[in-house]
Amino acid sequence: MNNLRVALGALLFTGMFFALSSLAHAQAKRTWVSGVGDDVNPCSRTAPCKTFAGAISKTAKGGEINAIDPGGFGAVTITKSFTIDGTGTTASILGTLTNGIVIDITDAEDAAKTVRIRGLSLNGAGSGLQGIKVIAASKVFIEDTVIDGFTDGIEVAEGAQVFVRNTTIRNNSGAGISVAPGSEVALSGVTVVYNGTGLATAAGGAIISFQNNAIHGNGTDGQPTHMYPK
Repeated sequence: MNNLRVALGALLFTGMFFALSSLAHAQAKRTWVSGVGDDVNPCSRTAPCKTFAGAISKTAKGGEINAIDPGGFGAVTITKSFTIDGTGTTASILGTLTNGIVIDITDAEDAAKTVRIRGLSLNGAGSGLQGIKVIAASKVFIEDTVIDGFTDGIEVAEGAQVFVRNTTIRNNSGAGISVAPGSEVALSGVTVVYNGTGLATAAGGAIISFQNNAIHGNGTDGQPTHMYPK
């Protein structure tokens, strides 16, 4: 009888352990980062993470990371539909010698393949690679963001649609925005200034909408005849 009690007790303890472990590793639809957070935290409002990379692993597909307060939240690779929102804070990424944000969604079960980036400051400090590099995605929305000091501000690979609104892209040694064949970019209220090339659109790529933008002071602004599909 004693042996049975011991066995039942051990089984109950094991079940509780795995249940608690499962809860600990559950992904939330909304997570939080803070300049004084820690990536060992669950990324909740009261126990935020320190970096976007730390928070993304604890955020469910289709979910959102919000910044509570100012901070440098680190470069991040996004592999699922997702929102990063730093609106109302100084939420920044310092991307020296690296990319600021890489978007590479290849999961066949992720039907949306959609990323939203709002309210961020991306600083390559003169040596960054790409501020935002879109490798694979269906739709990417970039709003109220500053991209400064990279080789290219936004690089769009083949097959993506990227919508940029109320964003400043400046002081990048290569292209402010680079559009590959088969991709489409729409710009509204975007300032593209003092880059090596303002808009670099390859044959077969297209800027499909161009409203209330400022393109100025670039080494080459980009040829208007190459900005729109024929």
